[in-house]
Formats: sequence, C-alpha cells, structure tokens
Amino acid sequence: MAQAMNRTGIFSWNSLRNGEVVVALIVTLVLTMFIIPLPSVMLDLFITLNICGGFAIVLLTTYVQKSLEFSVFPTLLLLTTLFRLALSVSSTRLILLNAEAGRVIEAFGQVVAGHNYVVGFVMFIILTIIQFLVITKGSERVAEVAARFTLDAMPGKQMSIDADLNAGLINETDARARRREVEREADFYGAMDGASKFVKGDAIAGILIIIINIVGGFIIGATQKGFTIQQSLQTYSLLTIGDGLVTQIPALLLSTATGILVTRSASEDNLGSDLARQLLAYPKIFYFVAGMIGFFGIIPGMPKLAFFTIAAIIGFMGYRLQTAPALNEPAAAGEGGEEAAEEVKKPENVNTLLQIDPMELEIGYRLIPLVDPNQGGDLFERVTMIRRQTALELGMVLPPIRIRDNMQLLPTSYVIKIKGVEVTKGEIIPNHYLAMDPGIVAQPVEGIATTEPAFGLPAIWITEAQRDEAEISGYTVVDPPSVLATHLTEVIKSHAYELLGRQEVQSLINNLKEEYNVVVGELIPNLMTIGEVQKVLVNLLKEGIPIRNLVTVLETLADYAPMTKDPELLTEYVRQALNRQITKMVQSEDGVIRVITLDPELEQTLLKIQKEAREGTGLAVDPRLIQQIYDKLGALIQEVNNSGGQPVILCSPGVRLTFRKLIERLSSRLMVLSYNEISPEAEVHSIGVVAIHS
Repeated sequence: MAQAMNRTGIFSWNSLRNGEVVVALIVTLVLTMFIIPLPSVMLDLFITLNICGGFAIVLLTTYVQKSLEFSVFPTLLLLTTLFRLALSVSSTRLILLNAEAGRVIEAFGQVVAGHNYVVGFVMFIILTIIQFLVITKGSERVAEVAARFTLDAMPGKQMSIDADLNAGLINETDARARRREVEREADFYGAMDGASKFVKGDAIAGILIIIINIVGGFIIGATQKGFTIQQSLQTYSLLTIGDGLVTQIPALLLSTATGILVTRSASEDNLGSDLARQLLAYPKIFYFVAGMIGFFGIIPGMPKLAFFTIAAIIGFMGYRLQTAPALNEPAAAGEGGEEAAEEVKKPENVNTLLQIDPMELEIGYRLIPLVDPNQGGDLFERVTMIRRQTALELGMVLPPIRIRDNMQLLPTSYVIKIKGVEVTKGEIIPNHYLAMDPGIVAQPVEGIATTEPAFGLPAIWITEAQRDEAEISGYTVVDPPSVLATHLTEVIKSHAYELLGRQEVQSLINNLKEEYNVVVGELIPNLMTIGEVQKVLVNLLKEGIPIRNLVTVLETLADYAPMTKDPELLTEYVRQALNRQITKMVQSEDGVIRVITLDPELEQTLLKIQKEAREGTGLAVDPRLIQQIYDKLGALIQEVNNSGGQPVILCSPGVRLTFRKLIERLSSRLMVLSYNEISPEAEVHSIGVVAIHS
C-alpha cells in the first residue's frame, strides 16, 4: 500500500513540497470545521496558526518588488478568510455549549480586555471600525481603481510592446513574455478587486457573530446553565469578545497586507528599500522637523523631555544622512574604479556589429515627430498595422522593422533599406500635405511640385490651409505619415521575397505543423528540404502570389516533388493549384478578367528559344524581337492603364515562365498568367494581342 502511494506520488515529499496535497488537505479540513466540533486544544492551535499566518503574509507583502510576485494572494485571501470563519463557527459552538473556548480566547478576553467586558467590547468595536472603515474600505477602493486603470491601459501597453518589437528593441520571445505579463497583471488586479470583497464581508460577519454570541450566550446562561444575569453577562461577554479579538487581529493583518500589495503598483523594489530611498532622500527636511519639535518643547506646560529627546534624535538623523554620501564616496569610487578596470580588461564584443537588420527605415531629424509618440507621432502603430496587413495579404510574418534617425540624411528625407542595402528613398515636408491629381482636378492648386514616392505619380506639397481647397478641386490629399506608410507598404510587397529566408520558412512550417502534421511530415524532409520549399515560396512572392494558403502549396509540392526537383517547374504546378486565388486577384469589379494574349507565332518562337536554353546555349533572344515585344506590349499596357484596368498577360503554360523573364525589365509588377491558372468559371475578355513581324 505504501509503495503504491509512493509510486502514484499522492503522499510523496515532492508533492508536499509543491503544495498539491497541502492545499487539498487544508481546504478539506476547513470545510470539515464547519460541521464537526473541535476540542479546545485543537482550537487553540488553529487560532495561534491563524495569527502566525497573518503576520507572515503581511511581512511577505513588504518584501515583494512587484505585485505579480505574489499573484496567488487573491486565492490565499479567500482561503484565510474561510479559515477564520470556520474558527468563528467552532469557537461559537464551544462558547454556547460549554461556556469555554480554549486558553487563547480566554486569555484575550481577560488580559487584553483587562477583565472588563465593557472595555473589551469597546476595543473590539474600535478594531472593527479601523479595519472596516479605514483599511478594508481603502484597499477595496484602490483595488477597484487599479483593476479599472489596468484594463484601460492594456491596449496602450500592447501597442507599446508592438512598437518596441517593430523597432527591433525586443525579439518575438520578449514580446510574448511582456504580453503575458500584461495579461497576468490585468488578471491579478481583477482578482484583487473581487478578493477585497471577502475581507469586507469577513468584517461584517465578525460583528454579527459577536452580537449573536453575546445575546445567545446570555440567554443560554440564564435559562440553561443556571447562571445569574451578572455571571452570564460576564462569562459570555468576555469569551465572545476574546473570540472576536483573536479573529479580528488576523483579519486586520490580512486587510493591511491587501492594502500594501495593491498600492505598490509603481514600486521598483521591496517596501523597505523604497521607504528608505524615498523618505530619507532629503536630509534637510529632518532639520526643519527637529526645529519644529524643539519649538514645541520650549512652550510652557509642554513635556520638555519627550520633545527635546525626539528633536535631538531627528536632528542627528538629518546630520548623518547629509554626511553619509561624502563618507561613502571614496569606497564607491574605488568599487566603481575596480569594476571599470575589469571592463577595460575584457575584450570588446563586436558580434552585435556584424548583425544586419532585415529591414530598416532611416529618417532625417525633422521627421522624428512622425515617430515620437510624445509629439503625436503614430508611425509605430502604423508599422504594426502594416505587419498585420502583410500577414493577411501575403501570408508571411514580416521581420521587425528597425526605425532610427540618421543625421547624415537631409532633414526631411528618409531611406528604406533591406538587409543593410538601400532600396528606395523619399522626402517628406513636415506640416504639409501631399496632393495628387487623379485626373479629375477642376482648378489646379499652387504648391511645391514633387513625385509621390510609392507609385511615382506627380503631386504637390500643400499647407494645411490649402487642404480644403485642394479636396474641393478634386485632389487626393494625404498626410505625411500616410505617405511614408504607403511607400513602406509597397516596398514590402515588391521585396517580400527578399525577406523570406529559410528561418522564416521554418517558422511558417512549425506553425502549420500543429494542425497539419501529416502534410508537413509527408513533404519535409523526405521529399524536399526547407531550402527547396523556400525557393518555391520566393518564386511565388516575386510575382505577387500570396503564400497564405500554405497547405495547398505543400500538398501540391508533395504531389510533384517525386517527379522533379526543379523549383521553377514546381512553382508552375503550385500556381496552377492556386488558380482560384489567382483568378480572384486579377478580376475587375464586374467579375471580368481583361487580358492581353500572345500571338501563336510568338509563342512558337518562345518555345524554340526555351528548347535551346535547355540544351545549354542559354536564353539567347534576338534584340530586335525583344524590342518588338516591348513596343507592342508597352502600347497595350498604356491603353489598359488609361482605362483604369489592371494589365494581365495570358499565354500557354509552356511559355509563361520564359515570357515572364523576357518582360521582367519592362515591368516587374505585370501579371503573366497561363491558361491553367485561370479558374474555369471565370469570364475572360481579350483586349489586345502581342504579335511580332517576321
């Protein structure tokens, strides 16, 4: 039997140390005390333990540095309150049945109350008033306000964490830990708000129990025990008052602990250190206090010994506090010198200098207000939204974007870098708005001519006073943060494939593996490596195809990977599997796909070029052919753009990739689709044909 218990761990020392069995036994014992009478010896032990626990909890709250270090306090408060109520029930049962309740209650009733039940009753009332109206009431209010403010501050704290993550100040692990701490803090103060009601209810219950014990004991003593009225009143009043005192003192300690814990939200150290550092920080105050107390001692009739003694002690404390830093300064300097010498001896760690941020945004000093929240800047919040939008639209987790100021830039300019290399730049005029002409402007507005950085459209910078006039005239007006955020978004979309490395792909796979273990297990590592999968995903992103439907991508790769390991060919298979998604991307508002097709003769020429490239001669194309394609295609694209549509080229699957490579220099954003990438039910209209002349 003992071995079985040891194997199961029910009564092992390990489980006792973890508190599992202890808590279960305590809860069971407390609930039993409400029903089964306790002998007076056991009651004395439990009352002593209750007082000891109250002191221990108060001292513990003075040592914790943060409230969350004692996060179990709300539950502990409930258990201790339940324990005190169980003790009150047990002591009431003994008082009313036997006219005695153990040595501890008797001692409190006689010694503390001075053998006078009137004095004892007055002391009990004073203790109850202090606890109920002062400490409990204040703790309850502080807990309620703290819970409300903590919940209200949660969105701001979450945004601050996201801003630090986007700025590269913390990593994903630190961000998750800080978010969890914010959630735990909100849960703690919410629990404290409710737990403080237990203390309030306990104080009310203590008053009611006192009244019931005195009235009930008086009646029982006079009618059943044969006591005189004086004996009955003396006996039961002292016992009841003693019972009230031994339960109210621990309750007062717990109320004090509650108040200490909920009022220490801004503390950075334990209570003793905070008090010493903050109360003793200004020695001159002690001189003024000592002088004031000494002045009171001079007044005739005042007790000179008490006032002069305290004034001398406080004055001496002020002197010691004022001279202590000077006395400690050499030692501190010596310690600091030794530490500095040790730091000099250590070799410089240059590993951090070798790290390159995946994406950086450098700004001139006049653009700092766009970033600084204290000056009304919301760029951090916009970057957070961009990262979320990227995850939704492209299906990839964008690495943190580090934002920093660069004094070498022009004051109003900014630079966007990817892996330490500048990819684009722009200029923003603070306190101005960017006005763009969508083609419907009736009356031009004067401004500083410029080019919209994201799409290269002609625009002007206008003042805030001109904003209404520009909007009435038909301009599209945006503020500087929106200009920068839009440019950053477009750079991310066009360079997303450069930001998707093997590590990022591994993270996507790990996230998917939790729900699609079979899909991942079949493909990786048996058929393809992470690097091979990454090449396919990069090819998709390079042509603007989102990889959010990663399950379909991996299932398609698992189907075709046994036949070929060519990433470009595998990409074509994946694109065909994503035909419904691609179709939705290129459809216009009326559901029609307007396409530019290729002449059959051109497709035959491309097939011939492709065949020669496979034989090892490379992709050799006649420059005159390329020029003809560029001229014809450029005219058709301009025609589509003028009509407000999206240019899409449709060709046969065999030449799609070759044609895409040929025109990549003409337009990197041009969608080139094969017939297999269009959903069968989609409606397609041809608006032109790219043909060549022999």
